[in-house]
Amino acid sequence: MRVLLLCHAFNGLTQRLFVDLREAGHDVSVEFDINDRVTEEAVALFRPDAVVAPYLRRAIPEAVWRTTVCLVVHPGPPGDRGPSALDWAILDGETAWGVTVLQAEAEMDAGPVWASEVFAMRPAAKSSLYRAEVTDAAARCVMVAIDRLSAGGTPRREVCRSSTERGWRPAMRQADRAIDWAADDTATVLRKIRSADGRPGVRDTVQDTAVWLFDVWEDRDASGGPPGAVTGRRGEAIRRATVDGQVWIGHLKERIDGVPTLKLSATTVLAGRLAGIPDVPGASPDITYAEVGTVGVLDFPFYNGALSVQRCERLRVAYAAVRRRPTRVLVLFGGPEFWCNGMDLNAIEAAASPADESWHNINAIDDLVRD
Repeated sequence: MRVLLLCHAFNGLTQRLFVDLREAGHDVSVEFDINDRVTEEAVALFRPDAVVAPYLRRAIPEAVWRTTVCLVVHPGPPGDRGPSALDWAILDGETAWGVTVLQAEAEMDAGPVWASEVFAMRPAAKSSLYRAEVTDAAARCVMVAIDRLSAGGTPRREVCRSSTERGWRPAMRQADRAIDWAADDTATVLRKIRSADGRPGVRDTVQDTAVWLFDVWEDRDASGGPPGAVTGRRGEAIRRATVDGQVWIGHLKERIDGVPTLKLSATTVLAGRLAGIPDVPGASPDITYAEVGTVGVLDFPFYNGALSVQRCERLRVAYAAVRRRPTRVLVLFGGPEFWCNGMDLNAIEAAASPADESWHNINAIDDLVRD
């Protein structure tokens, strides 16, 4: 079949579908959804048998979906509708979620269903779920839908709603996931931040600094401190107290005049505003080591796979230490979704001299590789 991938950006899911469809023998083209005219022109020139929309931020033009079968990937089970499907699922604590491939019609996310799949939810950030469970399920669903379409099949109209029977829900706002540090327990804080990670983050104030919060995990070994207070730091992260425990927050975006800046490590954003905050001993969560018999496993799941100068230096120290262990094999495990993405471009752009920071960063990586 001739398949046109219509997308807002060539993100991971779109790349996955591009590869899978081509490997299955389909003729695939990609068009960025800039405006109606560009989309209509792309359809007229390529003449696809189907348009597949894995990642859009606006509706497909009526002139397109009325003349060509348009398959929209929705990150929710059949019956779920709205632009913040995965956000709401995480915030509401859904234990199972899904992906639906439906046909575009006048009403958003309400068309007939060509394929769907359910998966178990992990306690993870939205971006992680999207890159793993959502992408895998979406790839399978799109292939099922394309196969059914090419065989002359038809979609179905039945609806299996999620456990909350939610139907349409609007875009999630900051007010929907605002943290009440005086009332929210640890589990609630984790869900709120994870529902907004990697974008847009949760708006908050830390050390009298307006920020967005990202990259959160629970501190299972500590409790105490006034809820919301910064109680410690470790590596690039800060620790904050909740009503029943504590959480670590690894990354922030500072708000200056209401405008977010670059996403950086928490200690970088709060540099000079952490006086008196104690360093907490213990292993950093972004560099861990374990042994299985004579095999050592060095794990470095850096946030978004970014390898800054500081992370290179910390990883070199860890590498030197594990080399002294009586193991025969060392596995460099990397992150669960990105083994490593190379230089930390945000840290470079935010530096006083991006040119100098680039030079320091590539030399730090070279030093690590040489070791």
